[in-house]
Amino acid sequence: MSTSQTTQSARPAIVDAVPKDLFVGGSWQQATGGKTFDVLDPATGEVLCAVADASPEDGRRALDAAVAAQPAMAALSPRQRADILTRAFDLLHRRIDDLAALMTAEMGKPLAEARGEIVYAAEFLRHFAGEAVRIDGGYQVSPAGDARFLITKQPVGVALLITPWNFPMAMGTRKLGPAIAAGCASVIKPAPQTPLSMLALIDILREAGLPDGGVNLITCTDAGAVLEPMIRSGLARKLSFTGSTKVGRILLEQCAEKVLRTSMELGGNAPFLVFDDADLDEAVAGALQAKMRNMGEACTAANRIYVQSGVIDEFGRRLAARMAELTVGPGTGDGVQVGPLIDAAALTKVTELVQDAVDRGATVLTGGVQLGGAGYFYPPTVLSGVPRDARMSDEEIFGPVAPLTPFEDEDDAVVLANDTEFGLVSYVFTNDLRRALRMAERIESGMVGLNQGVVSNPAAPFGGVKQSGLGREGGAIGIDEFLETKYIGIAMPK
Repeated sequence: MSTSQTTQSARPAIVDAVPKDLFVGGSWQQATGGKTFDVLDPATGEVLCAVADASPEDGRRALDAAVAAQPAMAALSPRQRADILTRAFDLLHRRIDDLAALMTAEMGKPLAEARGEIVYAAEFLRHFAGEAVRIDGGYQVSPAGDARFLITKQPVGVALLITPWNFPMAMGTRKLGPAIAAGCASVIKPAPQTPLSMLALIDILREAGLPDGGVNLITCTDAGAVLEPMIRSGLARKLSFTGSTKVGRILLEQCAEKVLRTSMELGGNAPFLVFDDADLDEAVAGALQAKMRNMGEACTAANRIYVQSGVIDEFGRRLAARMAELTVGPGTGDGVQVGPLIDAAALTKVTELVQDAVDRGATVLTGGVQLGGAGYFYPPTVLSGVPRDARMSDEEIFGPVAPLTPFEDEDDAVVLANDTEFGLVSYVFTNDLRRALRMAERIESGMVGLNQGVVSNPAAPFGGVKQSGLGREGGAIGIDEFLETKYIGIAMPK
């Protein structure tokens, strides 16, 4: 592992240029009492800026604005909705350098990876621009022939959207894209660690011609106090949340009172399986993708790497060599491949999980020692012989740590892969086509990567099973989460 010579992050000019207030009813407004909270640079721990800290009263104002705007949003033609999303897509690409610099400043990921996220985020807008004009229905003759069935789809209504800090732009467009395409007004709340990317995105949507109140933005530190009354009011009809399973359970309970439609993209504990017939170079490259994207801070990250016992030593040697070559430093540094973790709590958790695995008998092949200096940096780490009862076998690591555990055969691999309450994504590396299909069918997860380390794609349905969530985002079915199906019966006497 090498460390970048860059010792501090440069504050990009866009930090000062982006709005810092709440966006309610088409205008930027201060929070009640002018209350704000600080946004930190995780590469230095220093304050970047302050943004509005919404109160419950501010949340209700935003919700009322969305309710007032819902008829106008629903009245937009499919082509008008598509055009708004297409203009926003173009604006994201035109401003990609500034937006990437903003994301790196607040979240820490290297600039090249931040640029990649902006491209990925923009694709959700383009994808759902296409879906907006493909909302369909149906017409059929009743079985008795004495009636006609007309099937149509309408906006579900006002949507509450809650996004996480780890992909601060893409998680916004993944929710706002289908909401706008379906004709739903919304209130969106980004994570307090990374509000700036969302503030920039909302300003772009405003510029793209979204009706006043069509999207409203609240930033806050006490999400429970602000959101719970909004949910329990019943004024919103849809909630889409990406975050922890613990919080997701709380939100589901709150949504039950008024029977809100829900989409939940929750925790993950992804197994990454390498069989002895796999191409090891391909498997190592896939493991680097699945583990190190976003410094490992992703719900899709390979959290448990199971390698067939006959090849685990060689796989571990190759993976450790590749991980040791990665350059760690502030995301603005030249050649930096691994940025800081999001905050001090994340750094502490990763450190504790590694120590727990080592205490239980795991061997450190590379990394494993917290880096000194400013910022929340942890080195790329590979552990071999991680026991099955280690904490990181049950908890999301959310950091650049690859734990290797041996397995013996297919049945053993399936037991290990499914031994979790989560089921978001899994990865299988093998050159046996029949084995690949058997494993894909037997593993309990909403997504499977066969000989590939990245599964996320705006054109594919993203989501999990078990306690990894409900519903799907992206793909052709992603817009259905924001639509209600209506059946109209028409009497046609013979």
